[in-house]
Amino acid sequence: MSTLIELKTISKRFLTEEIETRAIDSVNLIINKGEYISLSGQSGCGKSTLLSLLGLLDSPTEGSYELDGVDVSSLSRDQRAKIRSEQIGFVFQSFNLISDLTVFENVMLPLTYQKGLSKSEVETKVQQVLEKVEMSHRKDHFPSQLSGGQQQRVAVARALVNDPAIILADEPTGNLDSKNAEAVLTLLDKLHQEGSTICMVTHDPASAKRADRCLEMFDGRLIADNINIKNNMEAMPAPELAVG
Repeated sequence: MSTLIELKTISKRFLTEEIETRAIDSVNLIINKGEYISLSGQSGCGKSTLLSLLGLLDSPTEGSYELDGVDVSSLSRDQRAKIRSEQIGFVFQSFNLISDLTVFENVMLPLTYQKGLSKSEVETKVQQVLEKVEMSHRKDHFPSQLSGGQQQRVAVARALVNDPAIILADEPTGNLDSKNAEAVLTLLDKLHQEGSTICMVTHDPASAKRADRCLEMFDGRLIADNINIKNNMEAMPAPELAVG
């Protein structure tokens, strides 16, 4: 596997009322292309802050962040926005769909920041990702006409439409019932099997264990990085038995 993301002693501090809070404390992390990683820990442990740093929604106070070989830790807001729109797909707990846009228009939105695409190319890309998440039959509907599970599928399609280097999912099943949650997790499993790199924040141990690697945070630090042996064994050939 080749390295997609490398964090070196990344820290993030916030200063409020003269009190300094270290939300992320000297985190080192390598994410390889094609990996499926879960990030869990108690509320307030820093996992969503770390996801914001990975997604270039914020900058670290200290340390370096390389994305596909490029140091992105100290870029300007505009530079971060450009890379974010081209290489990172987001899936949020609250879906974040625009209510007065149709499903098709919501998914198309990230492509409006890309130059050089014709109208037909845009329409083809949107149609393809809607088919991938099995929502093409709802393309003319508005978010209010969809169930929570359907809205999250549309959000996943929007995250995919730019062919991102990584998908960052922040509690993607947090607002869903068990049936719709399972459908969204199954979709993420399928995307991973097709080659997508995924990092998912979750508080649910069962959801976390679907990933290849299970990271755990506590007080801004990574305290565990466990390989999911079951998932990785499924992809490995069975060992040959000795004869004799």
